[in-house]
Amino acid sequence: MDALTTLILAKYNYWIYVILMMIGFYAMIGKKNLIKKLLGMNIFQTAIILMFVSAGVKKGAAIPILDKHHVLEHGIKAVEIVNPLPHVLMLTAIVVSVSVTGVALAIILRIYREYGTLEEDEIMEKIGQ
Repeated sequence: MDALTTLILAKYNYWIYVILMMIGFYAMIGKKNLIKKLLGMNIFQTAIILMFVSAGVKKGAAIPILDKHHVLEHGIKAVEIVNPLPHVLMLTAIVVSVSVTGVALAIILRIYREYGTLEEDEIMEKIGQ
């Protein structure tokens, strides 16, 4: 195999995230239905969360729970410990994502009750009247 193929296969998970991001981005920009736009936003957010979580993974590394006596005697080798920060930040991102989805669904429900449709073009026509 050539170098490019090896590089692509070595980072296959990042290619999956990029594909998911593009699917979500297309749904947000290209679709006219508000529910489809919201689903696209959720796909996009999920791809970003997965990307950050996988970026924080180290093969063969230990969890960041350390024994005080062991650390004082031997010190800490950062290469052998997983950084918990990306995972903690993504937990916060998941909470924000769920909250944004809930608020967006409530707004979409209100729009549907007001205009009787979820199609962007029809709503814009009714607003223009």
